[in-house]
Amino acid sequence: MSSGHTSVKAASRRSRRAFDRDEALAVALREFWTYGYDTTSVASLTEAMGINPPSLYAAFGDKRQLFDEAVQLYTRTYGAPPPQGPDARSGIAAMLRHLAADYTDPSHPPGCIIITGATNYTPGSQDVQAKLRAMREETKAAIATCIRADVDAGLLPADTDADGLATFYAAVIQGMSQQACDGAGRETLERLADTAMAAWPHD
Repeated sequence: MSSGHTSVKAASRRSRRAFDRDEALAVALREFWTYGYDTTSVASLTEAMGINPPSLYAAFGDKRQLFDEAVQLYTRTYGAPPPQGPDARSGIAAMLRHLAADYTDPSHPPGCIIITGATNYTPGSQDVQAKLRAMREETKAAIATCIRADVDAGLLPADTDADGLATFYAAVIQGMSQQACDGAGRETLERLADTAMAAWPHD
């Protein structure tokens, strides 16, 4: 009797541990993306992922490490790479139109987790906010680098404020994310992108 009971308990433990780590991480990403880092609790994560807390800690470490992995998954799977193209204008325009589609894709939560993941944060999660802010700054710096390359190539006026222009388009990207979270559709964001590109400097 006792050996059978032990076998049942062992099988139960194995079944609780037997989950697809990649699928669980994808579920965690959706939770963080939808509700943000602070609002998403370990209890809500484990319920959504279909595992218990010990399994979460064994597989991912803790909530913060899980969030970091979720953000890495996001950057590999969603969003857009730095602007690419024959010139900065076409690269930035393509990036904005890509984001208009991605931020409103009904197959996943709206907007961008790097923008919204720590909008509201507690003192204990300031490092999360700082991490996401640094990622946003990297995107802005990449835009500025493309703009400076066009200035150096003579494609933009020599007095173009590369940093100011990059800040403008970074703000457009953040606004597009918020508009998507507020329910704006792809066509609306594409019009916003077109309007933003109308501000591009000319000779």
